[in-house]
Amino acid sequence: MINIKRFPMLLIITGTLLVLMGGYAVATAGPTRQTSLPSTLTGTVTNAIGPVPGAIVQVQGTPNRTQTDDQGIFVLSGIEAAPPVVLTAWTPGHYVGWVALDPSSPDWQADAPIIITLKPLPEYDNTDYDWFSFEGVEGTASCGLCHREYDEWLADQHSQAAVNQRFITMYTGTDVEGRQGQPVVLGKDGAALPPDPSQPYYGPGYLLDNPNRTGNCATCHTPLASKAPNDKNCAWSGCHTNLTVERSPTFIAQPASPLVSSGDAVEGITCDFCHKIGDVILDPETGLPLPDMPGILSMRLYRPVEGEQVFFGTILDVNRRVSYLPLEAESAFCAPCHYGVFGGVVGSGSVAGGVVIYNSYGEWLDSPYSDPETGLTCQECHMPVSGENWFVFPERGGLERDYVQLHNHTMPGAADENLLQNSVTMSSRAERIGDQLQVEISITNDKTGHHIPTDAPIRSMILVVEALDSNGEPLPLLEGPVNPAYSGNYGGMPGKTFAKVLRDDWTGEFPTGAYWRPVTIVEDTRLAAFATDTTTYTFDAPQGEAITVNVRLVFRRAFADLAQQKGWNDPDILMEHETISIPAN
Repeated sequence: MINIKRFPMLLIITGTLLVLMGGYAVATAGPTRQTSLPSTLTGTVTNAIGPVPGAIVQVQGTPNRTQTDDQGIFVLSGIEAAPPVVLTAWTPGHYVGWVALDPSSPDWQADAPIIITLKPLPEYDNTDYDWFSFEGVEGTASCGLCHREYDEWLADQHSQAAVNQRFITMYTGTDVEGRQGQPVVLGKDGAALPPDPSQPYYGPGYLLDNPNRTGNCATCHTPLASKAPNDKNCAWSGCHTNLTVERSPTFIAQPASPLVSSGDAVEGITCDFCHKIGDVILDPETGLPLPDMPGILSMRLYRPVEGEQVFFGTILDVNRRVSYLPLEAESAFCAPCHYGVFGGVVGSGSVAGGVVIYNSYGEWLDSPYSDPETGLTCQECHMPVSGENWFVFPERGGLERDYVQLHNHTMPGAADENLLQNSVTMSSRAERIGDQLQVEISITNDKTGHHIPTDAPIRSMILVVEALDSNGEPLPLLEGPVNPAYSGNYGGMPGKTFAKVLRDDWTGEFPTGAYWRPVTIVEDTRLAAFATDTTTYTFDAPQGEAITVNVRLVFRRAFADLAQQKGWNDPDILMEHETISIPAN
């Protein structure tokens, strides 16, 4: 221990001034750097024009946020985080702006005003944009360097949009082995004739009917297949013949083909594509996309020039090359590719005489699920909240955010067993009345925000009702509906098939999957949201025997004949199953 009495002088020890006063050592604060921030911060948000009113300002990594007043001034109280503290700010039409406050920084000026300057989003879409790559990694795999959602996207059907075997074989007219179907033969009236039964038939195909036209499939399946402006319909609609395109290169861009085998386009609907969508264009009268503007044609893209970058997302306090987009959490974001009109005469913003083929968005819009107060969005079912609280790997600088909802990107749909088994509620009852058995089945679409099945009109939901005697033999059906022949192995069995059935107006074939041809909706027995379907069945019931009733509800990806023609082998998915035992009388 230092004996102060022996050293009657000033001692400087680790920045503290010790003064000998009456035999006591007194500590006096010396000039030290500020290391904390005040609990309340005041600043201004500006852009190139001046102060920005109504901007949202947030302390990054916390739910602490406020808005600027009419003068662009914000006041954030309750600052508790240890420096450095990052403040972010955003207003529509701009990138997220930010400022880092670090009192320990050598150039820190405590009296300097806090100003967050917002940069406007690109004014124009750069169609020459090269899709995202990072650290030498091309394509969507580059997103996986930082984001955990990449593996989820790989399991999502959107990542398979360009290579989905059902899509490819329907577009090309082949089966899964690549065997070419019969080219279309026109009759005297100009309409297509039915397939020649003496020749192998591998199902319909768009290119079989239109060998010289590309069509508009790329607008949804391969939106990265062309650099043509998406505000010009010609290249994306694919309605011009190849010869017309060849002879008019100045006026008509090369059509976007969905047949891609390499490059970014083969990845289908990519991370970079979805996160470049800054707006969708909907008809203000219907709330739907314009019928002649499917997919990318109804999207406002923000592809930046070289040296710039922008991503849209649903998190406000991300401070690098991003902009906040609440639309990503709204069903309208999904509308362009989940509403489709085929056939008819295409006009400007209209299609006269067309048939609505895909309409899961419109079905949602017409349902109680679209009520903003009590409903659910597409994302709430198909992008459920993840159990994680981070989306960027920690080693890449990711933050934990317990105050926001982060969503899963596997987007379960028609191939997901768990989703399908939580789509409807089925109830069954059976009663023996004399020598007859009465069975009643009710199915309620109480968990799905659209018709079921929805979109592709080759899907079906099949109810199968079996009443078996004590030997396991089926009881004769006396009264009640049976499944149609197009239900394949369930055809003729007691039950009901729920489907949107199209008839080919050229050949009379139904159900048809060739919905690019003129078609008519023969029947639509699908269940709308919250609708209930009840069917009753009467069976001949033997006296003195126990009876077992098996009720199954099965989801089928494609009508049986079409699946056989194409070689598709997707298994049926059992949605609901009940067994009722009736004792002997």
